[in-house]
Amino acid sequence: MTSAADMLATGFATLPDLIGAHALERGDRTAIADTQGSIDYRTLDATMDRVAAALQRDGVRPGDAVAIVAAPTTDYTAAFLGAVRAGCVATPIAPSATPAAIAAMIADSGAPLVFLDAENARALEGQTFAARPIMFSREGGSPNWAPAFAGKQAYEDWLAPEGAKPTPVQIAPEDAFNIIYSSGTTGTPKGIVQSHAMRWAHIARNTAAGFDTAVTMIATPLYSNTTLVSFLPTLGWGGTVVMMKKFEARAYLELAERYRATHTMLVPVQYQRIMALPDFDSFDLSAFRFKTSTSAPFSAALKADVVERWPGLLVEFYGMTEGGASCALNATANPSKLHTVGQPMAGHEIRLIDDDGNEVAPGEMGEVVGRSPAMMNGYHGRADATRDAEWHDSAGNRYIRHGDVGRFDEDGFLTLMDRKKDLIISGGFNIYPSDLEAVLAQHPAVADCAVIGVPSDAWGETPVGFYVPRDGTTEDVPAILAWANAQLGKTQRLSALHVADELPRSAIGKVLKRELRDRLTGVHA
Repeated sequence: MTSAADMLATGFATLPDLIGAHALERGDRTAIADTQGSIDYRTLDATMDRVAAALQRDGVRPGDAVAIVAAPTTDYTAAFLGAVRAGCVATPIAPSATPAAIAAMIADSGAPLVFLDAENARALEGQTFAARPIMFSREGGSPNWAPAFAGKQAYEDWLAPEGAKPTPVQIAPEDAFNIIYSSGTTGTPKGIVQSHAMRWAHIARNTAAGFDTAVTMIATPLYSNTTLVSFLPTLGWGGTVVMMKKFEARAYLELAERYRATHTMLVPVQYQRIMALPDFDSFDLSAFRFKTSTSAPFSAALKADVVERWPGLLVEFYGMTEGGASCALNATANPSKLHTVGQPMAGHEIRLIDDDGNEVAPGEMGEVVGRSPAMMNGYHGRADATRDAEWHDSAGNRYIRHGDVGRFDEDGFLTLMDRKKDLIISGGFNIYPSDLEAVLAQHPAVADCAVIGVPSDAWGETPVGFYVPRDGTTEDVPAILAWANAQLGKTQRLSALHVADELPRSAIGKVLKRELRDRLTGVHA
């Protein structure tokens, strides 16, 4: 078998093949650790074989989706990667979605089989889907705990026998690796089909990141592309992944200290909660070499705090699940650029366009479109939505619309203004909620905040703010509103401000502004 080093030096390799090489070369090294135990590369590789062989035994074909609705564990990982080894399309689905939405995503994927854990099996009782349930029972014991799903079987009983080998499957770069359902904040979930070539690009671009000796902390869900872009390179290079079932700031630091973690990917709200711990500086984080963040706005002040107090390089990545192009900001090396998301990565191209699809002049704002080696094949079964997400230049090159509005500075660093759909047009003026949020966040009584547009009889739309009070402060909404409006331009001023115990966020930290709008349904200013 070709060595892992030789594979990584080629133009393309599959992740299952890389894991197979690691099993031979560093089989005793821990591949995955979770709250209940760990497995080494030899065991992971063998279990992937058993999963792939069982899928082939059951007639699941290359190209078929295999759905997973469960909390992250070593079993989850083996099922995910075993499906990929069989040429199937791993389809992790968010347990945080409603049972009806989960059932709809399983049905949309066309998966003939779905892996479930105890909690999610119970939640789906009464839902209808054709996929046969395979029950992870490590936490739930006997499959008797499960609802009366037709054809259900315990994972341990379903697996092919120990030592089983699947029939080898030839995988081409353009073949689908996974489907990620990204409901984001816009409603109906769309299945984003990502290829083996796209996942290879994520692994190959990390040549200098030291993942071969990494101990990578994972504290976001495995159904999120945010997680996979650090999870998969760690396994591709032969490092160790430490998974948390649920993020909690102090537990994260305790785990990182215990495992001598070297790498991590956290979303900004997780950095915020960790850095706010009074005893943060008492934890030994000296082993950290590489910290990353993505998925949501990351304030310059928070980046600066992480750079100052947490050892290791801090890099912010800007991109999207659909691909397009990515930017990287080495926050440690660029203290004057912390308000930006960095520069396009090597091999990635970003252009800015206006509402008519024309490129804007240098220095002007425009909608972000991008292209790179890491781009989705398209939306599963949604050719119309795929076309809507694309932009083509005069030479016919395909770009993906990012949905953001931004501007490049004179050094080529990209500053994001806001999501295009969140733009507020009030009295004919464009208002970017992020500008207002940046001002509101400076008030000493504000721990977290968001701004949305609501209908206005007078102005068409008007900005309304929500804020979470900082502990130990006294609520004085009129005073905070007056203070914020005194800092804002006349056309930007907030028409109202509301107190919230917390802001609704997705599992990867994005503020769900749709939910904030729903709270104010029918409100006119």
